[in-house]
Amino acid sequence: MKNNVQLITYIDRLTGSDTQSLNKILNCQLANLFSGIHLLPFYYPIDGSDAGFDPIDHTQVDSRLGDWNDIKILGEGHELMADLIVNHMSAQSMEFKDVLAKGKESPFWDLFLTKDKIFPDGLSEEQRKKIYRPRPGSCFTRFSLPNNESADFWTTFTDNQIDIDVTSTSGKEYLTRILNTFAENNIKIIRLDAAGYALKKAGTSCFMLDETFDFIDDLSKTAHELGIETLVEIHSYYQTQIEIAKRVDRVYDFALPPLVLHSLFTKDFTALTKWLTISPKNCITVLDTHDGIGIIDVGPMNSKAGLLTNDQIDELVETIHRNSAGESKKATGAAASNVDLYQVNCTFYDALEQNDFNYLVARAIQFFSPGIPQVYYAGLLAEKNAMELLTTTNVGRDINRPYLNKMAIEKSLNKPFTRALVRLIQIRNSCDAFDGDFTVKSDHSTLKMSWNNNEHSAYLLVNLIEESALIEVKEGQKTRTICLNNLLNKV
Repeated sequence: MKNNVQLITYIDRLTGSDTQSLNKILNCQLANLFSGIHLLPFYYPIDGSDAGFDPIDHTQVDSRLGDWNDIKILGEGHELMADLIVNHMSAQSMEFKDVLAKGKESPFWDLFLTKDKIFPDGLSEEQRKKIYRPRPGSCFTRFSLPNNESADFWTTFTDNQIDIDVTSTSGKEYLTRILNTFAENNIKIIRLDAAGYALKKAGTSCFMLDETFDFIDDLSKTAHELGIETLVEIHSYYQTQIEIAKRVDRVYDFALPPLVLHSLFTKDFTALTKWLTISPKNCITVLDTHDGIGIIDVGPMNSKAGLLTNDQIDELVETIHRNSAGESKKATGAAASNVDLYQVNCTFYDALEQNDFNYLVARAIQFFSPGIPQVYYAGLLAEKNAMELLTTTNVGRDINRPYLNKMAIEKSLNKPFTRALVRLIQIRNSCDAFDGDFTVKSDHSTLKMSWNNNEHSAYLLVNLIEESALIEVKEGQKTRTICLNNLLNKV
């Protein structure tokens, strides 16, 4: 994976069209900005109950976006990342419909996970309380079967997302078939979506078990044999992320977004600096994604201290709600049919009260943090909360999943902030210092992040009291100084 900035995007929601249109935009309006693209689910259908994360057919490109040949061509110019949704598939899939029609006589019965496979003697109240689910309610849904029978199927996320038995022969064959399809069509990186929930065991939390690591190891080995790198997507306690990073290719730094917000809100870099001194270096950094802003990643767990205290997290969340004029509150928690208890749904731009300088500082901190930076399409264009879409769909995360098109992109690229961010991306992509050694230090409201690689060096210096930020880049005998305030003021 190249150490350059990558883009996260839905094909249709950025372009208003298809894969060929995305290719044109990447080679025209967004030319030379992104070495890699994380294509959010493009499988059939892209408009299911969870924006493509409930595939009916994981090996079929939704025809509205094109076909596998279009994906393959796109991959000739960019490193492509795709989601391997390892935990579940749609209840509308051919396989699950066959199970509902034939019950245990279906050849796909073993593909899906029922409650009695894990709890053959029944589920006790004590066992139920141990199960970790990031959403309210039961993780089981009862479905009717032939002959007046029924079965409780694992539905960790929604009742339209039926959990796969990844330990079964059918489950392994299903995932291998997807990997083979990816390998044939220029997918170079897979994001293991919801991998932490894939393995279940009676008497445990059914989340990130020792067996889960073995499963990820085996799946990664298969992917590596096909020339595919793996990225594990897990929201969890920060020490867990550090341990996971030791055993996988790459992880997300999900602690970074809330810590950056906390730093800017409180004008105190202490918590962020502590994290950056211990954070995994084999990570992907983000500020925003297709999901909300994670909170669990910085919080305490049981009696263990977090990167932030509960009071600091409460204040962080309330500040986001205030900065967004209450819009995030309409999309978070029990509002808007939202099912994620550990995320705040809001654009990062609105979380910062649409303050261009603070947002550019946030991006600069991301780009200087260890790891490969990814920029979400709505964040790239400093999109505001999509309240009209939220009202229409009543899906909380849609507040940060706008539908755009070529004209909207052109308009946004002419905004002072977006022009400044483009320049910041170009600096990050062109500087060899980021392949070197990282150091960070802070003094409450000031932060200095440095990279050194032989004759190449770069540092970011931020002072929140003075509201100033600058970057200095040295390449041999040449030195450049870039003032972020001036980047925003350039016409």
